[in-house]
Amino acid sequence: MARDRIRESFAAISKEGKAGLIVFLTAGFPDREATLELVPALVEAGADAVELGVPFSDPLAEGPTIQQSSFLAVQQQVSLADCLGMVEQLRDKVPDTPLVLMGYYNPIFNYGLVKFAQEAQRVGVDGIIAVDLPHVESAPLAEQCRAKGVHIIPLLAPTSTDASIRTACTDAGGFIYCISLTGVTGARDSVSDRGAQLVDRVRAHTSLPLAVGFGISRREHVVDVCRKAEAAVVGSALVQVMLESPRDQLVRRASRFVAELAGKQVAAGGSG
Repeated sequence: MARDRIRESFAAISKEGKAGLIVFLTAGFPDREATLELVPALVEAGADAVELGVPFSDPLAEGPTIQQSSFLAVQQQVSLADCLGMVEQLRDKVPDTPLVLMGYYNPIFNYGLVKFAQEAQRVGVDGIIAVDLPHVESAPLAEQCRAKGVHIIPLLAPTSTDASIRTACTDAGGFIYCISLTGVTGARDSVSDRGAQLVDRVRAHTSLPLAVGFGISRREHVVDVCRKAEAAVVGSALVQVMLESPRDQLVRRASRFVAELAGKQVAAGGSG
């Protein structure tokens, strides 16, 4: 039976009594080799799981920061097949860390649902977040992935009705991604109270771990979110650090930022 790294990771978070940290980066940005260098470094820095964004030409749920990283990766023709290949190369480097592909349904549909699920299992993908795929339309993808032990992770928002939350939780796997606010991704100065309210609403319908994302950019945000949820998701703030970093300092600066988010002591010289 295949390992359930997501379950194992959240069990470890619970056992340690810490605030869980999931980081997002756009696969293939600024280049493919950078992703292969960054993921192990960010895990070493304190990330409990990694979401790899699949570059897409029309990332409608994303703010300008992640849109820019996706645009630059698309310019380099980074495809879904490339992302699966990166997971395959990364799997031996981070054997215990959940790797989740996050993106839009169109590339998955065009790749072929059966083929995608088979490849995802083969390379070691732990979960899929299809941002623009409503739960009521997710059955074909969920059926293929579930058969291969790949979790379909739902996205729920403050605007989700109680009925849609209940339905999404019935067959969810891995964890539930709770969006802390309405609008697009992007770092913000404070975390919306609506995220905590959503966690309470979702908790009533599932025993799965809950992760809160959108707008989280500092250690105090991570700690605050994890008073109710099991993990915080940081994407735009990390991608912004990457956008501002010279290539030869990329891994060191990104690792330092993630270590700060994780509440780890960072040596003066950093790593990488």
